[in-house]
Amino acid sequence: MANKGITEQDIESAEKLLGIAYTPRERAQMAGNLDGQIDSAVARRKIDIPNAVPMATRFDPRLPGFEMPTASGVTGSTPDTPLLAADEDIAFATLPELGVWIRSGALTSRRLTEIYLARIEALNPLLNCYATVTPDLALAQADAMDDLTAKGENLGPLHGIPYGVKDLFDTAGITTGWGAEPYRDRVPDTDARVVTLLREAGAVLLGKTTLGALAYNDIWYGGRTNNPWNPEEGSSGSSAGSGSATAAGLCGFSIGTETLGSITSPCQRNGTTGLRPTFGRVSRAGAMALCWSLDKIGPMCRGVEDCALVLDAINGADIDDRCTIAAPFAFDATKGTHELTLGYLPEAFGKGSTDVDHAALAAAKRLGIEVVEVSLPDLPYGSLMNGLYAEAAAAFEHLTLSDLDDTLTWQDDGAWPNTHRKARFLSAVDHVQIDRLRYLVMQALDGMFREVDALIGPFMTGPMLVASNFTGHPCLHLRAGFLQVATRGAASLGEGKLTTGKAGEGETHRVPQGISLWGRLFDEGTILNLGQALEAELGVAAERPPLPA
Repeated sequence: MANKGITEQDIESAEKLLGIAYTPRERAQMAGNLDGQIDSAVARRKIDIPNAVPMATRFDPRLPGFEMPTASGVTGSTPDTPLLAADEDIAFATLPELGVWIRSGALTSRRLTEIYLARIEALNPLLNCYATVTPDLALAQADAMDDLTAKGENLGPLHGIPYGVKDLFDTAGITTGWGAEPYRDRVPDTDARVVTLLREAGAVLLGKTTLGALAYNDIWYGGRTNNPWNPEEGSSGSSAGSGSATAAGLCGFSIGTETLGSITSPCQRNGTTGLRPTFGRVSRAGAMALCWSLDKIGPMCRGVEDCALVLDAINGADIDDRCTIAAPFAFDATKGTHELTLGYLPEAFGKGSTDVDHAALAAAKRLGIEVVEVSLPDLPYGSLMNGLYAEAAAAFEHLTLSDLDDTLTWQDDGAWPNTHRKARFLSAVDHVQIDRLRYLVMQALDGMFREVDALIGPFMTGPMLVASNFTGHPCLHLRAGFLQVATRGAASLGEGKLTTGKAGEGETHRVPQGISLWGRLFDEGTILNLGQALEAELGVAAERPPLPA
């Protein structure tokens, strides 16, 4: 290829973008031999690499010496609540309650499915939380489950229970638009592994819940997904529709994904309970990739035990996802918490914390467990974010290079189009160093979890949102109380936003506030038991959003 005409002045200008400085002699030496490096990069860009092609390098959250837990098996509760009379009360019932009613024949899957479909028809225009509804498929699947029930067959705790799946999971013959304009007509031929597993577990697919375009925020090609507690604000993202629909009783449960806050943030905003499992526990085959070394799949529900039942159905290694790790899952709804040690970072409950945060910590101390202060090493945790930006920019490089990113609705400074463009200036050397920093952070969190069984804190606790997503540790986020606030603005995440809304405008609203529990790798059962106990102690999980009848 022809010489690019790169001058020493060009190099000096580029240094400002990378935060480095070379000498005149060093610039002169580089100016004459950068062509080959550039030509190689340009040649590679001519190869169209589909989103489904993974990185050759795989992330494994396990450090040397890690011992996988051996306990397995799920023991759920068997509530004796009689079938409720009102459709709304049935819609908001827990998964154990729904399971008992369906198994006994007191409630059919068809009736339950019709209840949810009616609620979707009535409330989706307000909440904008379903991108696609599949009533014919849902009723057919419900009837099939009722036929099995009539024969005395039951597929498990999710038998006949309708759910919504985030619209980045492939569903055969059903639009899977990733929330983004360039893909709004995308129709896959096969189902994602998670969709297959849930069908095999007897769950009934109601439709595809919305997500912020390309798994960020709550703005998608159909508008903004809204919070049922205050429809004047967005429901946060990127699992926006899953959070909104579950909170509003438009499904029995839903499935979300998290790269950095996309399960926990909409749970914080909508008052739902979400479990982000250990990285590698759940197969991502057939799901849109945002960041291959960070993406995780988990349940979004209205209660802690519900999350355990759903995780059990989708847990498992998969040859079609190179990052999956075979790991047993154990949960016992009757197990106590008295022998556990719970840690907290004191600074997380300092400036910026709320009364709900402090009440949650006080409630944890009333559980009779040991609650202790912990600390983390002083590391530049926020620097890891550049690794996320680089992977995301690579996943959707063709949008940047073809200018299709201009078709996305959200074009703020923190939105994907601008972030992906900036990522082109990230240094590959720095990216390798970020990966090494990631290893130091893995060691830091491993050290902390050698001292405690779990950590409690607000959603934005210190470095934990970033750190635990990069280390792969699991997180359970549950409702802890309520705040009376004006329409909330965007929560800060680097230079971007988790949600939309104009802070401080309009009347105040009573909105939910959550608390997070982080646990050891592949030890979700412990934080689920802690969450169960905390959920009972706080007593705020059952309240419903003030939606129109």
